[in-house]
Amino acid sequence: MFDAYIICGTPRTGSTLLCKLLESTGRSGAPHSFYRRQDVAEWAEEWKLPGRDTMGELAFNLAYLDAAIMAGKGGTDIFGLRLMRENLDELSAILDQVYPGLVSDAARFENAFGRVLYIHLSRENKLAQAISLVKAEQTGLWHVAPDGTEIERVAPPAKPQYDFRRISGEVAELEAYDAAWNTWFERQDITPLRLGYESLSADPAATLAGICKALGVTPPNMADVKPGVAKLADATSLDWMRRYRLDAAG
Repeated sequence: MFDAYIICGTPRTGSTLLCKLLESTGRSGAPHSFYRRQDVAEWAEEWKLPGRDTMGELAFNLAYLDAAIMAGKGGTDIFGLRLMRENLDELSAILDQVYPGLVSDAARFENAFGRVLYIHLSRENKLAQAISLVKAEQTGLWHVAPDGTEIERVAPPAKPQYDFRRISGEVAELEAYDAAWNTWFERQDITPLRLGYESLSADPAATLAGICKALGVTPPNMADVKPGVAKLADATSLDWMRRYRLDAAG
């Protein structure tokens, strides 16, 4: 039914957990953030692509697109991509250069990736999402395995510090990103498959089975589904939530 899927998300919605679950099936691609601006150079180096300065912008974008599709398929028939709202316009501009003259993002994505299932991954509790994001940015720790092993750390360990203004700003930005996704879906005449962090974290196997069904892929045995990422919420997260609500109340 579909040739590809795009996980349309915002930070701290469980997208890493979802990407690992989908890749673990061996049937539903290997989704990553191939078009996150900070990572493009690293991906290009991993794929051994010539530099932009040696081949020109258009040639680089074509080669990068081909390499990203191959990597995102992970040896399967389906391409997977994780895309944050902040990177959507950049990807659209790249595909507009590769496929000029098309009238919509949806048309550009279809030309690039085939028939696309759009998965809107959001989080109902924006305060918890914002706190998770601020903690990750402060501590440098973004993801851990179920056994507590660090999966992704981007900075030396640091103690998190409660910051009402910063959390409030993140809440507003995350709400704006979610609204922007919904506006984009409407303008592109896209009806996404909607998933929530809360249901994903509560029952990863059921969420995975639902996506596989939508993609037309045989789902794995539920008993074999093992989440590769654990929650980072802790007593500090709960304390910050309490303090924030008190501060917000006056």
